[in-house]
Amino acid sequence: MQDSGIQVLFDGINFFRLLEGLWASIRIAFTSMLFSVVLGLFLGMVMTGKNKAIRFVCRVYLEVVRIMPQLVLLFLVYFGAAKHFGIDISGEMAAVLVFTFWGTAEMGDLVRSALISIPKHQYESGYSLGFSKIQLYLHIILPQTFRRLLPSAVSLLTRMVKTTSLVVLIGVVEVVKVGKQIIDASRFENPKAAIWVYGAIFLLYFAVCYPISKLSTVLEKRLKD
Repeated sequence: MQDSGIQVLFDGINFFRLLEGLWASIRIAFTSMLFSVVLGLFLGMVMTGKNKAIRFVCRVYLEVVRIMPQLVLLFLVYFGAAKHFGIDISGEMAAVLVFTFWGTAEMGDLVRSALISIPKHQYESGYSLGFSKIQLYLHIILPQTFRRLLPSAVSLLTRMVKTTSLVVLIGVVEVVKVGKQIIDASRFENPKAAIWVYGAIFLLYFAVCYPISKLSTVLEKRLKD
């Protein structure tokens, strides 16, 4: 029987190496998402303020992030910072910075949209009850904002997990990088390794992203009910 090449996944610790690479991708995505939620919440509140100059700066920031590919931002931070500013920064740290920069802009816009979707009478009712601005946000506005944000925030996390595949280009040893190392190491002994390794990577990404995507759908459906 002709060798199919699937055994490359189970030679030595190859499969465990793929799982370690996947963990690196998940770690980058979840860490970036955590910072993005905190900073995005603040940014969204700033974007709904009355200061036109600050709103303009926030809008420029948002548009720059949306127009600029994440790969270019990764190169700017990792290679640009190291070469021109003499900053010693790891690939994983550069990835977290870039993904946080991207995620904060996206979260900020989501928060802004959620805040402006709350009816004005909610604010008026809070002030009429004697709430201060901080109390109003803590007890009335933010709980409703979080409710509206959850599906979109979960969807953004899915996008972050998938986009971590780009960090291989700045030397981060994540799941795609590990897969390439396995393929290169077995190039002569197992020429069919690529299809099995990349197929396994596809399934690993699917195993992570599908439940998150499903959670986003469930949350959106429940919040509409």
